[in-house]
Amino acid sequence: MFSGIVESLGEVTAIEKEQGNLHLTVKSPFTNELKIDQSVAHNGVCMTIVDIKNDRYTVTAIGETLSKSNIGLLNIGDKINLERCLKVGDRLDGHIVQGHVDQTAVCKKVEETNGSWMFTFEYDASQNNVTVEKGSVCVNGVSLTVVNSQDNSFSVCIIPYTFENTNFHSFKSGSIVNIEFDILGKYISRLMKK
Repeated sequence: MFSGIVESLGEVTAIEKEQGNLHLTVKSPFTNELKIDQSVAHNGVCMTIVDIKNDRYTVTAIGETLSKSNIGLLNIGDKINLERCLKVGDRLDGHIVQGHVDQTAVCKKVEETNGSWMFTFEYDASQNNVTVEKGSVCVNGVSLTVVNSQDNSFSVCIIPYTFENTNFHSFKSGSIVNIEFDILGKYISRLMKK
């Protein structure tokens, strides 16, 4: 369980393919506090630590993760948003995030708006995911509020702190991002179909 409040940026330092899996080695400022078998969200994708060496750790993405996220598109040197799982008793500053990415979306527009930024994303609506105006959405692991909710797109507004301290500053038109839709919205949508 996560909150969508990015703790730090990590850097991909190694990528190794093994059959249908992808092993990512990440350098992070909190590696010395981690342990094997712990969960960390990487661009919003919950993955388990399988190895730790010095200031770097390794996680493994399986085929399901690679098919629904941007993890397979990462390159050595890329910056990724990192969040460790919540501790019982911590404040929930963002919203309830599971680290289970639903699908990817494409950044269609980045617009500076007098000291903040608006990002517009388009996604495949045939997968039956929805956003609602002023509802929650998680983009690359960042908990955000939806504005301009449409059938296959939405926008979010980013304050300068978020822009500078997450990988949002690297997004441009055409960037592929991970989307986790609001868990309550997913359950309601499923119930409405029945």
